[in-house]
Amino acid sequence: MQMNSAPHLLTEDRPEYERILDDALRHAHERPDLAAVGERLNAVQLRTMALDATASITATAATEYDHYVRVREELRGPAGGEGEEASPGPGPNPDQSGAGIGAVITVLAPVLAGTAAFIFLLVGYLLKLLSPPPAFASTMVTAGWFFAAVMAAAILVAAVGLLVTALRNGSASDPASRDEVELPEDVARAREAWRHALLERGILPFLRDALDDPEAGRAARTPQPSPNRIPKVGYSRPDFSGPDEGAAAGPRPTFTSPDFTGPEFGGPEHEVE
Repeated sequence: MQMNSAPHLLTEDRPEYERILDDALRHAHERPDLAAVGERLNAVQLRTMALDATASITATAATEYDHYVRVREELRGPAGGEGEEASPGPGPNPDQSGAGIGAVITVLAPVLAGTAAFIFLLVGYLLKLLSPPPAFASTMVTAGWFFAAVMAAAILVAAVGLLVTALRNGSASDPASRDEVELPEDVARAREAWRHALLERGILPFLRDALDDPEAGRAARTPQPSPNRIPKVGYSRPDFSGPDEGAAAGPRPTFTSPDFTGPEFGGPEHEVE
């Protein structure tokens, strides 16, 4: 069972720990001390063991991590939200307003152009059925085809805009892209120091120890079961023994049967000799 948190690791930093671990396992073949990956234990087994031992591994870089968290919290400020200092305030953002107007135009343009094309083409062709047709019937048909072309162009532009937006949002949601967000110099240095300490003092030594002695690594991360599967509850079962057992433990009680005599014994005329 994988741990969801560790005493020295906040929830928001657990993905970073997993990325460092995955990177170490991905480049294990480049390290002579990890060349045994895949022989005794494979990368999946090592990753599971390291995730189970998150608390002990992250404790090796607790000093660097505490400094990194403190510097990061100072950047966020008392309000709590990273990047709030760069917020423009309660007023509207010009970029967001422009993007909103552009989105509205992109959505409405095909609808309005298509409606106009339908009306002009319908009225124009109906007028052409008259005898003689009015002079402006051809003009309305031409206008209808013009709006139809505008509608097709607007649909194409909207499709391209949606594709660009999807690609941009996908890049922004990528953990690797978020990781490359520019941070202040002191925060970046603190994070890099924590990463280095976590890798060199925690993850790599754990992987080496697990490869040298897999059983010890498993024992360190899982509690060992008791040799006796039946728990002891404070009393012992009675010791049953057969009739021949324990005879030498002590003397058996002896008794004699009563002395029965005939009816003539014990009469009044009988005298004890």
